[in-house]
Amino acid sequence: MLTDRQRMILNAIVDDYIRSAEPVGSRSISKRGDVAFSPATIRNEMADLEELGFLEQPHTSAGRVPSTKGYRYYVDHLVKLNKVDEKDLQLLRSFFTEQMTQMEQVVQHTAMIMSNLTNYTSIVLGPEMFSATLKHFGLVPLDQTSAVAIIVTNTGHVENRTITIPAEMKMEDLEKVVNILNHKLAGVPFARLKSKLYSEVGQELERYVDHCEQIMKALDSALQNGDEHRVFMSGTTNMLTQPEFKDVEKVKTILDLLDETPTIMRMFSSLPAGIQVRIGTENDHEAISNCSLITATYEAEGQTVGTIGILGPTRMEYGKVISLLDVLSKKMHVLLGRWYK
Repeated sequence: MLTDRQRMILNAIVDDYIRSAEPVGSRSISKRGDVAFSPATIRNEMADLEELGFLEQPHTSAGRVPSTKGYRYYVDHLVKLNKVDEKDLQLLRSFFTEQMTQMEQVVQHTAMIMSNLTNYTSIVLGPEMFSATLKHFGLVPLDQTSAVAIIVTNTGHVENRTITIPAEMKMEDLEKVVNILNHKLAGVPFARLKSKLYSEVGQELERYVDHCEQIMKALDSALQNGDEHRVFMSGTTNMLTQPEFKDVEKVKTILDLLDETPTIMRMFSSLPAGIQVRIGTENDHEAISNCSLITATYEAEGQTVGTIGILGPTRMEYGKVISLLDVLSKKMHVLLGRWYK
């Protein structure tokens, strides 16, 4: 348990470090109007906070920076949720009064607005990620080695993907593949298609279709591409503007992760409902172990149907981001309530 003085000093250090991106020393804290302690007292408390694991000292002569534990305590106990800036609120209001006729358009605009308002990277999983199911799968041969895979969802979305098929595959085998897929996968949510493909569908294809391994790879490719329209991102290059990401290799691993749509989908689909904050090594993936991910779910008819996420450095403006996500998720809930009626 931290004392009131330690809490005040930790809060001041996190606030200053978020703003400056520079290690914070005792003298700069003592000059704050809301901290009435001498530099010596602050220095002693900072040493204790470091010993307790809430602060780290990057260099011997430098000030301190918050650790993951320090940020976690700050988010759980100290952060002040900001009143959303009136200009930002006006932008959100104008967005939700626009006449958008497709959910895909809403989700794209949501991602763009959040990256603009926060200067971080926004990731949005649209309602189809959770609610859309496969209605029909078709294969139309183009020539001996290629065919068009047609994926139709229960929401009426249609995707066409060209896939490679074995040159020796007979037309009757292609028909068997289509029949098996529609029998096994019709009505299955898109988030579960891959696991079903490699369990139930794979076993069935092995029994009835030649060149099973090759056709499974083709189907995997078709269904993976079909996932992409459910994940929208904006501001991926905002990482490059953050001082802690001057290391090109560090940024590259993050950008590579953001290109892996199935990985992003798995990360988001495992998150609990509501607003969640994952800091540094609390994140499941090593590539973002130096980042914070704040997510908020939104609902329709009592069911979680999508997630909005903000990815940035651990030195993130937590109060601002959490407040914006809270407002946005509630507005999405109202909008979807009108659409789903």
